[in-house]
Amino acid sequence: MSTNARRIAVVTGGARGIGRGCALELAARGYDIALVDQLEPEMQRTKGEIEAKGRKALVYKADVAVFARAHEIADDVAKQWGRIDFLLNDAGASNAKGILEIKEEEFDRTIAVNLKSCFNYIHAIAPIMLKQEGGGRIASMSSLNALSGGVTSAVSKHSYATAKAGILGLTRALAKELGPRIMINAICPGVIETELGNSLTRSRGEEMKKGIMLNRLGTPADVAQLVAFLATSEPCFITGQHFVIDGFQWSC
Repeated sequence: MSTNARRIAVVTGGARGIGRGCALELAARGYDIALVDQLEPEMQRTKGEIEAKGRKALVYKADVAVFARAHEIADDVAKQWGRIDFLLNDAGASNAKGILEIKEEEFDRTIAVNLKSCFNYIHAIAPIMLKQEGGGRIASMSSLNALSGGVTSAVSKHSYATAKAGILGLTRALAKELGPRIMINAICPGVIETELGNSLTRSRGEEMKKGIMLNRLGTPADVAQLVAFLATSEPCFITGQHFVIDGFQWSC
């Protein structure tokens, strides 16, 4: 981690949900934030919330699956702010179709948004981190589904679980390639209730709590505490790992 007083984070999927919660927590801990998302009104709201905490924010509308756009954004952030200390790959999209109904292009899109996006932004930002004083840190949002394959009633099925499992392999491999200058880890959330929720939490939220040992659904703030720890902890002896944050989801 840099000794520079100013710290910079790039957060993909930062407009709402877990990404927004993480961006706000990082801002509260002194980071200026570059938000990347396709949801412009929501990004502007999050930008305002970051600025209300006394930090600066940039917004970039982007399809995270586009490799060239990731490089454009990384270069612009580095040009404007001089460095990038932390990257959070949070952007993702669900896919509820099973193997017998999914189309090839739908599978490819799920992989592109959830997994290739991580490659895109790490490929763009890692060279910046490697050159700067203090290196950098990266966290990528996987899922409990990467380990469990998802439950039968899950919002997302095999294509999502496949992409999220790929993030774990990418994390382990890049920890070896990029260390010791860059530390990289993955996070596997369980059932997280965002501000909008989803069809699963809206229809089965109360029932699902019974299968979670802490007797509640997770929140973006829960995940944000772990992200902030991985971004800021000093000293830090953690890289190439994945962290499950699910309240001990033993039966859902």
